[in-house]
Amino acid sequence: MAEPRYKAVVDRWAAEIRGGTLPAGTRLPTHRELAEREGFALVTATRVYAELRAMGLVSGETGRGTFVKETLLSPSQGVDLDAVAADMVDLSFNYPSLPGQAELLRGALRQLAGAGDLEALLRYQPHGGRPADRAAVARHLTRRGITVEGGQVLIVDGAQHGIAVTLMALLKPGDVVAVDALTYPGFKLVAEMQRLELVPVPAAGAGPDLDALETLCRRRRVKAIYTMPTLNNPLGWVMGATRRRELAALARRHDLWVIEDGAYAYLAEDPPPPLAMLAPERTVYVSGFSKSVAAGLRVGFAVAPPQAVHPIERAIRATTWNTPGVMTAITAGWLEDGTVDRLEGEKREDAKRRQRLAAERLGPLKRIGHPSSYFVWLPLGEEVRADQVAMALQNERVSVSTAEPFATTRHVPHAIRLALGSVDVERLGEGLDLVRAAIEARSY
Repeated sequence: MAEPRYKAVVDRWAAEIRGGTLPAGTRLPTHRELAEREGFALVTATRVYAELRAMGLVSGETGRGTFVKETLLSPSQGVDLDAVAADMVDLSFNYPSLPGQAELLRGALRQLAGAGDLEALLRYQPHGGRPADRAAVARHLTRRGITVEGGQVLIVDGAQHGIAVTLMALLKPGDVVAVDALTYPGFKLVAEMQRLELVPVPAAGAGPDLDALETLCRRRRVKAIYTMPTLNNPLGWVMGATRRRELAALARRHDLWVIEDGAYAYLAEDPPPPLAMLAPERTVYVSGFSKSVAAGLRVGFAVAPPQAVHPIERAIRATTWNTPGVMTAITAGWLEDGTVDRLEGEKREDAKRRQRLAAERLGPLKRIGHPSSYFVWLPLGEEVRADQVAMALQNERVSVSTAEPFATTRHVPHAIRLALGSVDVERLGEGLDLVRAAIEARSY
């Protein structure tokens, strides 16, 4: 069977882009111009660009057209750990650490070695975690304004695992999930693996546009909303109390599950009550200790309403059986002796210092963020392409993320997200200087 003629155009342009004949930044013909030049129907021309976009070779920009992307840039756009070489200044991924944490681990291991129940930690644990460990997490959560029984806390292998088992337990392939137009890439990945349909909700100030969400829920059978009301990643906003109450009421009206991501919530001081307290019967609150304590401490938790506890336990059993007992025991010990509270307080101050440094070094560049978060969002002017900035910085041994991994919309904004928490302050300052220079060199 003969291959459709438009496929030859796709193959020819793909080869020219990969070979450098069509360099990054080249503006391609409009859909109508391509259709007229090749003798295609307009829908066929659109299919050509759709296939090139799926290959990661072009990007469409509202009001500007279709452009060739930087093909030497990592497909992950800086959000996968293996995308960053050891000698690079890593401003793409956050794994904040403080001096002395290695000694804390040594001390915890020595203390654990002398514990009477050490042998028990080598056996299988309950799927949702040991009751004492779940209770320790529940007590800790009172600092975040969450009052819950230990039986509603499920111990998981980090917040990412918590998201995965929650989606596995509550949703099925094809379900529609409302998400922010810019959201956490890890959620996008899990949703893709579980064949969920993500529908973007535009932002309206510090939070999603609830009118747009209401319209979406009336038009489609939305099953859940995924949101980060306290320190949104990547924009850093904290949703106000009124909007949280309105979102909780909307979720009740339309019978939505609410998946509340609190991975960075520990950095915000005195935020409004979590959605888990405003709509506790339908909210699963997911977080962990990788950001607040250490990235290698793959211990997290999901706080679920009673009817969701057993389904999530089954998903934990299906994926990991249980969180390793040794890591959970160390975490629980640090929760009980105040180590986690102390580290979270120190990291709040560390994040504030790094935000002040970013404001100083980035100067006049437009910045969006929160004064105590570990990331900064840099919207770029119409004349500046994010992939070219990221490529230029990669050549300077600085890794950053573009908007692409975070975007759930078809048209991706040109912006850069900087993670501030993974390098020492001196290297951070040097990296920020290079970011400013790369953006200003392309602004005119």
